[in-house]
Amino acid sequence: MTPLMYLSFGLLTTLLVAIDIYQTRGGTISVRKAAIWSVFWFVLAFVFAATIYFFWDVYAPESSYSAEKATLAFITGYLLEKSLSVDNLFVFAIIFQQYAVPEKLRPRALLWGVIGALVLRALMIAVGAQLLAQFHWVLYLFAAFLIWTGIQLTRETGHGEVNPLPEKLLRRLLPITTRYQGKALSVLEDGQRQFTPMLVVIVVIAFMDVMFALDSIPAIFAVTREPFLVLAANVFALLGLRSLYFVLQGMMDKFVYLKPALAFIMIFIGVKMMLVDSQWQIPTVWSLVVVISVMVFATLASVVRGRNELVSIDKEI
Repeated sequence: MTPLMYLSFGLLTTLLVAIDIYQTRGGTISVRKAAIWSVFWFVLAFVFAATIYFFWDVYAPESSYSAEKATLAFITGYLLEKSLSVDNLFVFAIIFQQYAVPEKLRPRALLWGVIGALVLRALMIAVGAQLLAQFHWVLYLFAAFLIWTGIQLTRETGHGEVNPLPEKLLRRLLPITTRYQGKALSVLEDGQRQFTPMLVVIVVIAFMDVMFALDSIPAIFAVTREPFLVLAANVFALLGLRSLYFVLQGMMDKFVYLKPALAFIMIFIGVKMMLVDSQWQIPTVWSLVVVISVMVFATLASVVRGRNELVSIDKEI
């Protein structure tokens, strides 16, 4: 990929973020509106996949990937990142509850948190790509980390309070007020610059998303080590995350099999990474099939369990 292509993609990302800002300008997002935009971002990702298929020689003229391989790698990576990012939504809900974020401020808090995560993930991808290019053994460290994370995920019973480390650092470095001042990150009080809890929320969201990226970025490197495809998959997965949150915020407690599904995917991807460049290497198309199948099965199983519980309650009544 040439610097010009990365610059062009950066401008495209900026445009898409601007569109996302525009569609949430009122501060209130209905479930219907969020659902429409969730579908829009999902379809847009596949439109971008089509451009990869038809214009891959323009995107990366020196790449060893064929157009078909690049397209499949992007779609698999995008669906993988999208699946793993669903767990972020639960953390967003905890952050909003923990910091008592008003409903009207939540879209803006998510927006700036996601923008911060985009920048930090881009840096992490650049570093990860360089490490893999120069030190192949790092791949096995990533794989072991993913498998360990998947095993740990099976042991978790739920989400607790969000790690307050970013808040502690901010409060140590900056004066933080006790009240929200609309969307403002800072205000002047008695002639002194004070920062609002909104800044704390945004920093915590970005920080927690990067913590999740420590799992998801190594996972996508198992699908492809083409930095542009890794970056594009992360960008499109994060762009639709805000809308998806407002679709699912009232139904999060119903996805009871989400964690086991994500744990299985993490372990599977870790094993796939271990087998890269071996005779037992798992084809990308099978990774795509596994990710889709596991998430669909977990969703259907959660729906069935929810209905059975409702039937049991009706019988008791």
